[in-house]
Amino acid sequence: MKQVVQNYKSGELAVLDVPVPGCKPGGVLVRSAYSLISTGTELMKVSEAGMSMLGKARSRPDQVAKVMQSVATNGVPATYRKVMGKLDSYTPLGYSLCGVVEQVGTGIDDVKAGDLVACAGNEHALHAELNWVPKNLYTPVPDGLAPRHAAFGTVGSIALQGVRQGEPQLGEVALVIGLGLIGQLVVQLLAASGVRVIGADPDPVRCELAERLGAAACGDPSSAAVETAVAELTGGHGVDQVYLAAGGGSNQPVELAARLCRDRGRVVDIGKCRLDLPWNAYYEKELDVRFSRSYGPGRYDPEYELEGRDYPIGYVRWTERRNLACFLDLVARGSVDVDPLVSHIADFDDAVETYRRLKDGDLKAVAVLFRYPEHAAEAEPVAVAVPAVKRHSGGVSTPGRAARTPVRLAFVGAGNYATSMLLPHLAQRDGVELSTVVTTTALSAANAQRKFGFAGATTDLDAVLGDKSIDAVFVVTRHSSHAELTRKALLAGKSVFVEKPLALTEDELAGVLAAVEESGNDRLQVGFNRRFAPLLQEARQQFGTRTGPASLRYLVNAGRLAHGSWYLQQGAEGSRFAGEGGHFIDTASWLLDADPVSVYAVATSGNEDLQAVLRYPDGSTATISYVTTGAPGFPKETLDLVADGKVLRLDDFVRASVYARKRWVSSRLPKARDKGQSAELAAFIKAVRTGGPMPVPLESLVATTAATLAVQAGLSGGAPVTLARAL
Repeated sequence: MKQVVQNYKSGELAVLDVPVPGCKPGGVLVRSAYSLISTGTELMKVSEAGMSMLGKARSRPDQVAKVMQSVATNGVPATYRKVMGKLDSYTPLGYSLCGVVEQVGTGIDDVKAGDLVACAGNEHALHAELNWVPKNLYTPVPDGLAPRHAAFGTVGSIALQGVRQGEPQLGEVALVIGLGLIGQLVVQLLAASGVRVIGADPDPVRCELAERLGAAACGDPSSAAVETAVAELTGGHGVDQVYLAAGGGSNQPVELAARLCRDRGRVVDIGKCRLDLPWNAYYEKELDVRFSRSYGPGRYDPEYELEGRDYPIGYVRWTERRNLACFLDLVARGSVDVDPLVSHIADFDDAVETYRRLKDGDLKAVAVLFRYPEHAAEAEPVAVAVPAVKRHSGGVSTPGRAARTPVRLAFVGAGNYATSMLLPHLAQRDGVELSTVVTTTALSAANAQRKFGFAGATTDLDAVLGDKSIDAVFVVTRHSSHAELTRKALLAGKSVFVEKPLALTEDELAGVLAAVEESGNDRLQVGFNRRFAPLLQEARQQFGTRTGPASLRYLVNAGRLAHGSWYLQQGAEGSRFAGEGGHFIDTASWLLDADPVSVYAVATSGNEDLQAVLRYPDGSTATISYVTTGAPGFPKETLDLVADGKVLRLDDFVRASVYARKRWVSSRLPKARDKGQSAELAAFIKAVRTGGPMPVPLESLVATTAATLAVQAGLSGGAPVTLARAL
């Protein structure tokens, strides 16, 4: 079998062929599916191995003291041979993995061959294809929990034990210093415990990730932002607990802890940071300094870890193994989300290169997983289904009845987008009557009625759907409600305009199409407006027909969201790309005149900046770069289409050009960026009024939605996702 090893003397990393471990009594032989690189502990060890002998000595004074004691006892020659022999040997790496039980040793009755287990221990959960793991260092994985997520079990137990040492209580406020892998998990565990959390880290990307995962506020520890947040959340008293999850040689974390902790607060050391406690500051507040020892009670006790002697639950409630099981349960139930922490999934054979990239800073990551060959198939997510559109009329689009004049519209939702980008185009349009606005709060409905001239305002959706005089319903609510509201409106026989996204899950998309099939009503339009933009339409016409495959690049400089934006509520409202990525996929598919057949997606740490590569039936490709970390002054959307010796260029809906035998450049700068909302609404109203076909075929809307969902599936699985079309 293969195993990752390191020579501490030379710093060499290698993947060696080593013998398969035997399955001893009291444990199980586990074939690894995923193992997690600890970007803190392991990289520190890798970095130390690359130091000179003097550097190694400075970094490990505890080991130097042992050497000096050996010199005094055994003499220099014997000590030298002993030390060099130990240094010039291969040592293992890794301590957190998930795998499948291959063989069960005698005395084990809680798992069987084929069971999925999470394993812990720097001698038993190694980066190796097979590991023997004693009973108290593994636990069964809950049903439905993905192996790559279960691989976080050990580091999750470290974070969980640290939180237990802090003894958090409902309503308290905690400060987490250091927002690496352990710090991010501590933030989520505290938030799940009813504690308000403030994070401190010099990396703004990690701060933003922690806020998305539950922190109330985060900032650079050297700035005033953290102190301000502490003062606001605690009324100036200071936080109840501080968790030191940072590393390095700076004494700043313990000094910051003393400054921001309340009188008689608790300071818990989880990481390995410098601990020169400022005596006066800690004495005057009588701070309670606590240490968290690894995964929990049982760690470093050979009778517990190797011989399987458990501690009675009445005396030790949370042991190593019980912490491991508890953390996996929290992940399985959605109380902790580890998926946003996965920055990179590497094949096990690429382990040495992955460590090199991490050490050199080429790969910036919160968490990195190794995927093992036996389980490479698990990285290929089940193909995202593109469901068939079934209609009563045998697959033919259902003609709509011609509407009365004026066309009577109802709006469900009257938020910022509806009132700024849609209603201004409809309020003064001939042949349109704004009949009713429906909102969840009475005042927002009244405001929309007053501003845009709706005939009525209500909070009763059912009354609107039951009103036969209303021809079309606009769904402009938060993303999580789109699919259900669309389904209800279709079943009520209304033409529907729903803002993107149409659905956030495959089940939601299937529910919409079930309503189409049940009602025979396919009068649906999704707010993919870019294809209606006059400038882009003119550029497409100038580009002309295409004979060969094309290459399309679409850069979306989305920018950062304001703190508190509901777009950050990914658990309820889906990811940011899920919310607006359909715009860009629809535009690409319209320009290429086809629907994609596969998607491959990769992302930076935290899944904020992502690349999605879509492949089309004729071999064309479209690369969508969705980034949030760009300069705010750079244009938001730039697009290039290359094929047949021609190039189409779009610059943020301000200027367009086509390079061919003759160059075409848009004649003048428009007064404002027209992204197609007006033309899109005009086409929808015309279809409703005349009973003609919807502006975009329903099959295309479904394909774009499925491709958007496939991006998230690809990010989770780390492999291409096939878009399987139902027959």
